[in-house]
Amino acid sequence: MLKVFSRKSNDLSYFTDDQALELEGLRSTPGWWLRGSGDLTSPQTLREVLRSSERASVVGYDIVVAAPRTTSLLVALDEGQAPGVIAAHRRSVEAAVHYLEEHAVTVRDRRGGDDRDVAARWESIASFTHGINRHGEPHLHDHVIVGSRPEGVSGVLDSRALFAHLGAADAVYRASLRYEVGQRTTWQPWRDFRGVEHVRSLDEGYRTLWGGGFEERGEKLQPTREQVVAWWHRDLERFEPQGEKQCPALGNELNEHTFQAAFEGRYSTTRRDVVTAWADAAVSGQRYENLRATLNYFYGPGDERGIYEEARSIVDVRMVRDVARRGPRPLLPEHVGDWIQRERSRSLERSSTERNLRSR
Repeated sequence: MLKVFSRKSNDLSYFTDDQALELEGLRSTPGWWLRGSGDLTSPQTLREVLRSSERASVVGYDIVVAAPRTTSLLVALDEGQAPGVIAAHRRSVEAAVHYLEEHAVTVRDRRGGDDRDVAARWESIASFTHGINRHGEPHLHDHVIVGSRPEGVSGVLDSRALFAHLGAADAVYRASLRYEVGQRTTWQPWRDFRGVEHVRSLDEGYRTLWGGGFEERGEKLQPTREQVVAWWHRDLERFEPQGEKQCPALGNELNEHTFQAAFEGRYSTTRRDVVTAWADAAVSGQRYENLRATLNYFYGPGDERGIYEEARSIVDVRMVRDVARRGPRPLLPEHVGDWIQRERSRSLERSSTERNLRSR
């Protein structure tokens, strides 16, 4: 889940004061640089990330990137593989930020009577990894700190584009996380047709045990690693098994029904909608680099950015003509680069056969 909070103050002591001791020993430092350098325990160093213009009231943004609950639970349930889960999370945070910079970080240029979206990038990007929520439950998430004025420009970024692309960035993060956790640990996250994130062989009782959803937000906690582990052990005494969700035979594949359903009832869509649908349909995940290459292959170069993207017809998005022309092709084992809608292709073949029979 991605959320964006505008910051109107350069006081970031909330992050520099919190050493995220609940993850001590599982990751190198609580704060890390996606771009930049310096001591992230220093409030002054972090304030320099929040670059803005003199007239702007917003100095930067806090982009919260949270892992699905089932993935967060692995940090508490399997300490031996928790470092791999955290590394997968951080790698996927990078993927989400990469997507945002490619498509959402723009500055509006209004010279000459025309509005143009000018590509931009953040000069510095800092992030802080936390492992619990305010009630001490497992909750793996990052706070990504960026400024409102991108590198090399005098104006601030168009926040509308940032918010418009959040859903796609979230889908990219989750798809990357499913893939990365599967590569770095023996656990395999997967996403069902309804959009619920699961982990193979993980009992659903753990989701109930640490379900979140508290009525009150709670006070900010800063427990030690020993304290939070003791809390989790006490919680586990109340664990009641509920069984595992039946997991499909996972491979490097796309759920074609999920992809199709994302466009049901729509007349047009944009590239960010296609990104979201494709990432969500990757049952066991996909690296962002592969996802981007795949969409470029099927839909052309992905250089669209900003809030106004080219509208695409549903027929083109669903690749009906492409499938009819190409015919069924095998799925490559390395990635989903040559995925085609096999079910729709077979349906088209049947329809063509029936028309031929009727015409005789």
